[in-house]
Amino acid sequence: MTDVKELVLTIVRPLVSHPEQVTLDIVESKDFYEYNLSVHPDDIGRIIGKQGRVAKAIRTIVYSVRVKGPKKVRLNILDDK
Repeated sequence: MTDVKELVLTIVRPLVSHPEQVTLDIVESKDFYEYNLSVHPDDIGRIIGKQGRVAKAIRTIVYSVRVKGPKKVRLNILDDK
């Protein structure tokens, strides 16, 4: 799970203006490992991208990673307004 976390942080930090405010929390549920990504409010648009293209690309990479066991990985981008 830490490999997925490091992967997401490695992808996201160069995209934002405030890399020190990037946080990624892991919540384990019955079927998923949910990664909740939170960034500075000014950087939300950079992470989502035009028509959600950047977010979709990040999710595609994250979802392609295999974790041990039957659980799947899910990435949530939190908008803390």
